Amino acid sequence: MQSPTTTGKPPRTSTGRHRARTGVAILAATLAATLGAGAVPAQAAAGPRPDPVSGGTASMVSTVAPSATADLAARPYLGWSSWSMQTSKYPGLNPDGDYSYLTEANVLKQADALAARLKQYGYEYVNIDAGWWRDNNWTPEFDQYARQTPDPVRFPRGMKAVADHIHAKGLKAGIYLPVGLEKEAYGNGVTPIWNAPGCTTADIVYPDLRTTNGWDSAYKLNFDNACARKYIDSQAQMFADWGYDFLKLDGVGPGSFKSGDNYNNVADVAAWHDAIAATGRPIHLELSWSLDINHAADWKRYSNGWRIDTDVECYCNTLVSWENSVDDRFDDAPAWSRKAGPGGWNDFDALNVGNGAMDGLTKAERQTYMTLWAISKSPLYTGDDLTGLDDYGLSLLTNREVIAIDQNGAAPARPVTPVGDQQVWAAKNPDGSWTVALFNLGEAPASVTAHWASLGFTGNASVRDLWNKKNLGTYKNKIAEALPAHGSRLFTVRPGGTTLVTTSYEAESTANTLTGNASVGGCDACSGGNKVGNLYVGGKLQFNDVTVAKDGIYTINVAYVSGDPRSATVYSNSGNGTSLKFPSTGDWGTVETVSVQLALKAGTNTVTFDSGTWYAPDIDKIDVPRTL
Repeated sequence: MQSPTTTGKPPRTSTGRHRARTGVAILAATLAATLGAGAVPAQAAAGPRPDPVSGGTASMVSTVAPSATADLAARPYLGWSSWSMQTSKYPGLNPDGDYSYLTEANVLKQADALAARLKQYGYEYVNIDAGWWRDNNWTPEFDQYARQTPDPVRFPRGMKAVADHIHAKGLKAGIYLPVGLEKEAYGNGVTPIWNAPGCTTADIVYPDLRTTNGWDSAYKLNFDNACARKYIDSQAQMFADWGYDFLKLDGVGPGSFKSGDNYNNVADVAAWHDAIAATGRPIHLELSWSLDINHAADWKRYSNGWRIDTDVECYCNTLVSWENSVDDRFDDAPAWSRKAGPGGWNDFDALNVGNGAMDGLTKAERQTYMTLWAISKSPLYTGDDLTGLDDYGLSLLTNREVIAIDQNGAAPARPVTPVGDQQVWAAKNPDGSWTVALFNLGEAPASVTAHWASLGFTGNASVRDLWNKKNLGTYKNKIAEALPAHGSRLFTVRPGGTTLVTTSYEAESTANTLTGNASVGGCDACSGGNKVGNLYVGGKLQFNDVTVAKDGIYTINVAYVSGDPRSATVYSNSGNGTSLKFPSTGDWGTVETVSVQLALKAGTNTVTFDSGTWYAPDIDKIDVPRTL
């Protein structure tokens, strides 16, 4: 979540192509001042320090093996979350003011519906989001140890009773916290810490009360003092005692649109990892929001999942809207595609496809939404009203074949074509088949084609349509479909042909022509150990002597490296070329491949990558089919 301007979860504005995500608008005038937490400054990593609690030493580094909780996320989780309905202006959802939807009665109503309608399909988590310790004016409640305690109006029987009800339905209970010490919990620094004699809130934060998290709403925890870990231990034990199975830790940085030492919460996440393990209760730890990809190894080491993007909710009169961040995931997901796997998954946020008009999407958009989430192996947790699912929404959420793609344990799909309005994404499955998704992100109907050569084979393949649950028969070399605006198709493709035979042409070959600043550089992950980079502002790479036997349109696979999305104009011989956007490979040490269609003539050809007026990706090699 990213809430009200005053305490957390900033919603986004929708100016430009949804990139104006700077607003901290919303929840209530006190929240922005409240959510957050701290990390350790760089010097804090320098080794053990005196421990005022035990007389020993304290360390910011996790002492529990990362694998200790990996079985919690062997597969992405499925469930329901409260935040989407809390944030919406849809008539009737929040009759007592913003975020008032969150009550014990509403949570249990959704839990009952989940158990009755979706549990049999694998949905099991019921996750309570921000506000459970705040009243409708967003005023917080804390116990005598500075820990959040449930608002008696929202949750009159307390949080344990809620978890007990959820468990009685055969489900799992989830809860939420902002990272760090909320400002209102400080209590002039004299509030004692549970089970930590001599520790007070003044001991667990920095003396200058520096703030942290995506909203600067909490004081940064100071892990030079072991009391800070004791505070997190006390929160974790409280949740374990209440019987919770899941914790969403929000406002975590680096990320959440903040950077710098104040917003580095890696030490907090490590402390939570250890604290959860020490309780003896398996608790899934999910991080939010829009985490920094440069710390992907930390997120995977210490947690079971991490949000890769801003909130999917539109903070408007529906739950979401296509333009206000559902479609952002197409831009942002590729960079993260190699970061996820058993034990920790990329979290795309809530999946709101079940309520029709309240979702704010067309049917085509709803199917595309779930298609991307499933092929990307995101957790599938809906924010819909489960008591009011329409028939189409229910059919999406309960399609066992699509859910199985999400749950098959394979790596997430990523684009196998450049990322324009029409895109093809694919992933190889454990049984040797391929998941192939076609997307039309344009505003008008368009045809999208997947070429088997993009997947490394040629000839025939059998195709199954997963949304329509039917076999389509055999397709030779490709499949093409006409798609509506924002539409999609999802297939399982089983190769029946042969492995594609190609000729590789290395970018660094002395036979090629480099123009402008283009130059050869080392690349451990690249074929031959080198690549061509510095393709910017007119820099060009021209592959010479690209030879084929006959005229035709060839599917050429381009191996490249690009730590961010970049475009290049690609053309053969003296053609004019087309500017193509290459999705991010996640960093500058990972090689990925996309395919481009180029006309080649029998004999010798040239293939050129032109940076134009900006920066292009680094190029490793091209693989050209020997036959059509």
